[in-house]
Amino acid sequence: MKEDKPKKTIPIKDGLYRIPGSENAEPVLLANRCRSCGEIFFPKREICQNCQERHLEEVELAGRGKIYSFSVVMQKPASHYGGPVPYSFGWVELPEGVRVQGLFTGCDLDRLEIGLDAEMVMEKISEDEEGNDIVCHKFRPVVL
Repeated sequence: MKEDKPKKTIPIKDGLYRIPGSENAEPVLLANRCRSCGEIFFPKREICQNCQERHLEEVELAGRGKIYSFSVVMQKPASHYGGPVPYSFGWVELPEGVRVQGLFTGCDLDRLEIGLDAEMVMEKISEDEEGNDIVCHKFRPVVL
């Protein structure tokens, strides 16, 4: 009898997130900060784009910010997108001053607005050959 392996959660790209081991823990966006000028980058960089310093430290970003900009797309892209249409993507500005691009989820696209609070969530976008979940960050507007 074949033994079922437990399903894994795998980030779409290494180094973008810290995915929690328990259901109650929150995922974290991973960035880096220049030790020389303080500039923060997401995704991470090897060299500071501001001062060309090579000594960058890893930092965790807040998972909540404000919608800075967005667009609603009404047509399926030519490739690599298997999600619903229409969909929305844009930028969320986090308290650290970093703007992070992502898809929006769990919302009425007609009610999206610049300045709304949004929180980062992880959602399955596909499966690998072994049936593991491939996940990506998205932003969900927070309606109070």
